[in-house]
Amino acid sequence: MDSTLKWFKSSYSGNDDSDCVEVALTPATIHIRDSKNHNGAHLTVPATTWTDFLHFATNTR
Repeated sequence: MDSTLKWFKSSYSGNDDSDCVEVALTPATIHIRDSKNHNGAHLTVPATTWTDFLHFATNTR
């Protein structure tokens, strides 16, 4: 895993500490991981895909 990534809790995570997602941003990609498992696998998607996902998620509530 890239140790230069700067992880932070997503503003889309719930208030319950057991349901936290952390993200790390680069110009071209978004990295997503479970905040309880820093050394586990993480998902990397193109920035446009993350934007599309957030648009979908915020418009289907």
